[in-house]
Amino acid sequence: MPRELRALLTQARAAGRRAYAPYSKFHVGAALVTARGGLFTGCNVENASYGLTICAERAAIFAAVASEGPRMRLARIAITVDAPQAFAPCGACRQVLAEFGGPETEIVYAGRDGTPVRTTLGALLPQAFGL
Repeated sequence: MPRELRALLTQARAAGRRAYAPYSKFHVGAALVTARGGLFTGCNVENASYGLTICAERAAIFAAVASEGPRMRLARIAITVDAPQAFAPCGACRQVLAEFGGPETEIVYAGRDGTPVRTTLGALLPQAFGL
């Protein structure tokens, strides 16, 4: 795996340590790079009213948009979870990723064992909704 993706996984793991996950106990972190080269991180923040929870991937995307503006484009994202195995982004996150990235956007995710899964947004969401 390229050094840049390994570094992004390290950033994601650091973000995951800041997660607020008293209910699920899943500490998820995300780190992304924009087309402009910006680096943004996010972590999951749970809420007792579970529908108000925000995933790490969306937190990172929203931080990138808040910084770079509505034309922010996603180049790659790394996601880690403090669990034995890796978990791909949820459906809602996949659709938000599709709003700012294309089918070729790199996605890498890993669990506690560190074994990364490397794919593209197009492989995870082959028929993304769009207007």
